[in-house]
Amino acid sequence: MQYPTSYRTAQIEGLSIFYREAGPQDAPTLLLLHGLPSSSRMFEPLLARLSDRYHLVAPDYPGFGHSDWPDPKQFAYTFDHTADIMNHFAEALGLSRYALYMQDYGGPVGFRMALAHPERVEALIVQNAVAHNEGLGELWKPRRAFWADRAANETTLRKNLLSLQATRTRHVGKDPIVERYDPDLWTDEFGFLNQPGQADIQTDLFYDYRTNVEAYPKWQEWMRAKQPRLLVIWGKHDLSFDLSEPEAYRRDVPDAQVHVLDAGHFALDTAADEIAALIEGSVGSSR
Repeated sequence: MQYPTSYRTAQIEGLSIFYREAGPQDAPTLLLLHGLPSSSRMFEPLLARLSDRYHLVAPDYPGFGHSDWPDPKQFAYTFDHTADIMNHFAEALGLSRYALYMQDYGGPVGFRMALAHPERVEALIVQNAVAHNEGLGELWKPRRAFWADRAANETTLRKNLLSLQATRTRHVGKDPIVERYDPDLWTDEFGFLNQPGQADIQTDLFYDYRTNVEAYPKWQEWMRAKQPRLLVIWGKHDLSFDLSEPEAYRRDVPDAQVHVLDAGHFALDTAADEIAALIEGSVGSSR
């Protein structure tokens, strides 16, 4: 590979933030924002396929992957705080212009970054990340109950969100061809979720997810006003989010490119070649 991946850390607000980086520094930058309960590791397929024509940067959020996991009693695990740290991370690396690839939790982190610094955003790549209330499907009923009454619903929420079955289902979804999925994808993530302190960290951050739903109208208004270059990539076997969501983006940005793939919530698991080709066709490269 012409541009091998480097594994680095940056000191941001007293935290060690781990990130993967590949590609020439002077190429167009893709800032890759991961989902739950993954990390920058989910983007390894893209780093392997696109590093000869893009500068790819994939950080781990605080509390995820190889970044620091501060005690939730001393650190606010909220999407506002995570986005603020990611903005400072981009500044520390000198990333003044980039396309945002936003998957799952990457959506609420990325939209906050875009609204705070729209001048930095050259394009949005949305991959199974929601910005419309109707995009939250049946699976979200117990999660909405948790937001309404945390104390009464926290035990149910943890089973719904953090169990081995839930971790597997996030990858496989309703895909009938389960043989396409490496079981290490979910067993590794489940091992991560069982590390000391992780359940508290993830429960705190998920409780804050309610603020994303409240912010959806603001994100939609921003997209309608700015009409950003928008590529929507959707794995159709996703059980977390409703299949109506990709077209909802086109209501906000009529010129959006929308592609529904034979893939799951983590579409890079099985459709990395297709996704790399779609990015090449949508976001200018240095080739």
